[in-house]
Amino acid sequence: VKYRQQDANGQMAGGPMYYLEKGLGSRPLAKLFALFGIGVAFFGIGTFPQVNAISDAMSLSFSVPREVTAVVLTLIVALVTLGGIQSISSVSSKVVPFMAIFYIVACLGVLVNNAAALPEAIALVIGSAFTGHAATGGFVGAGIMLAIQSGVARGVFSNESGLGSAPIAAAAAKTDSCVEQGLVSMTGTFIDTIIICTMTGLTLVVTGVWSGDVSGAAMTSLAFAQGLDANVGQYLVSIGLLFFAFTTILGWNYYGERCTEYLFGVKAIKPYRLIYLVLVASGAFLHLDLIWLLADIVNGLMAVPNLIGLIGLRHVVIAETRAYFSRDRDSESEPEPQTA
Repeated sequence: VKYRQQDANGQMAGGPMYYLEKGLGSRPLAKLFALFGIGVAFFGIGTFPQVNAISDAMSLSFSVPREVTAVVLTLIVALVTLGGIQSISSVSSKVVPFMAIFYIVACLGVLVNNAAALPEAIALVIGSAFTGHAATGGFVGAGIMLAIQSGVARGVFSNESGLGSAPIAAAAAKTDSCVEQGLVSMTGTFIDTIIICTMTGLTLVVTGVWSGDVSGAAMTSLAFAQGLDANVGQYLVSIGLLFFAFTTILGWNYYGERCTEYLFGVKAIKPYRLIYLVLVASGAFLHLDLIWLLADIVNGLMAVPNLIGLIGLRHVVIAETRAYFSRDRDSESEPEPQTA
């Protein structure tokens, strides 16, 4: 918000590219971030993992062929993203609150039905964090170091903290206060990771599917099928997953678009969107292990220049925050005007 500017299309453009260049004074780092940001949009969080998860869920729960899911999803994404940020924000503002409430209620249903197993599940999670307990679901023989590595990677994938993606969206916010927008943005990490991901993890543990042979969307669907009515549970998680993944695809289309515009100008936005749609269409047919490998690599690359920027601009963050709360205290201490 502090370093954003208006682009040639009249839209507000901001994010690490701009605060690395204008705040830190490093145009090479800014360009590097934008390049890696496009990489994450194309090969990381934006396309392959989301499309693969949607395809798995639709195939498992509704017996929809992957080819059909890929075509329909690509067409819907095209309709929304070609409308630009206004279209994306309009769809997301309607879908995100609904999907969050919907998913939390479904998780609560599973946890209430398995309330007796909850204390043991919490103890298992906490105990395994310090003893290096190895799960069998694709995690056999993992030591504490690998557990930490995987945990950090999945944590970043979940809430994107440190990647620099959220500031790109925050720059389009209708506010003049960088501190207020920062405080609002912070709630996203809490809701996403502390609430939704914790509830998902506990759901996987109390139902026992975490130690099985399935992974990804199939594991979560199985947990809800066992934790709720078998005919209802798998459909609930599939619908929730569909909403979560779809809005993530929309969001990352926008992030990559802003990075593309920074590097190549507004003329490159349309070619970028076309490439993005092609990758969305192909994501349903890639192997899950390859998807996670690509995502972890590009996520790590994107985080590096942004984290350098955060360290270099920490004094600006501190100064802006102190000034904001100082103004608040001053306004509270001012005497109210006397009326006759």
